[in-house]
Amino acid sequence: MITGRQVRAARGFLGWSRKDLAKRSGVAAVTINQIEEEKVQPREGTLSDLIRVFNENGIEFIEHSGVRIKPEGVEVLIGPKGLSHFFVDVYEHTKRYGGMIMQLGFDETMFSAMINRVPSHRDQMTELMKERKDIKIRAICCEGDTNFISTEYRTYRWISKELFAPVPFYIYGESLAILNFQTIPAPTIIIHRFPAITLAYRKQFEAMWEMAHDPNMPKKKNNPKRSNK
Repeated sequence: MITGRQVRAARGFLGWSRKDLAKRSGVAAVTINQIEEEKVQPREGTLSDLIRVFNENGIEFIEHSGVRIKPEGVEVLIGPKGLSHFFVDVYEHTKRYGGMIMQLGFDETMFSAMINRVPSHRDQMTELMKERKDIKIRAICCEGDTNFISTEYRTYRWISKELFAPVPFYIYGESLAILNFQTIPAPTIIIHRFPAITLAYRKQFEAMWEMAHDPNMPKKKNNPKRSNK
């Protein structure tokens, strides 16, 4: 939840009037005025629209009712609010550009407890996949994990326990997001927007995807080498 004071401060950073913000976000100027004066409790969708437009223009909201200009190339999000903000970023990017989203390192039991706090993301992605046929989402989790919470729009594969590490990362477009669920509050999400770094992780994912196997299919066995003797 962001405060009216934060919205006013964010506008100040950008030199926007309420009409400017209304035009860019699709939120009525009168509603923005009520939010800033803290006369209403805004809906989640309204807040998401405001957070998105500020995020797209280089402004982020931080702890203790703070507002700042985002560090160049790196964004750090913390806790359930940060997770919600992250999902908005993933959704908005996918809605605009489509393409492949890659997800590696998921402990679905732990992750599902967090994603249940923002259930609208799952619903939004399910509907978006129906609208756009150019979206693919691949997720690699630990062998034996059957808590597949988003089969409506994800394709899952298993990687062996020896290779699995429960530090998830997302790749979407030229963005790489690394999620740490061991922090307090959890999670801490670090989004890198450096194409070279994202490309390196993309190649790592593609190699892991080839090594991983479909949970619904028997694991492939290596063919024994034939003797030339």
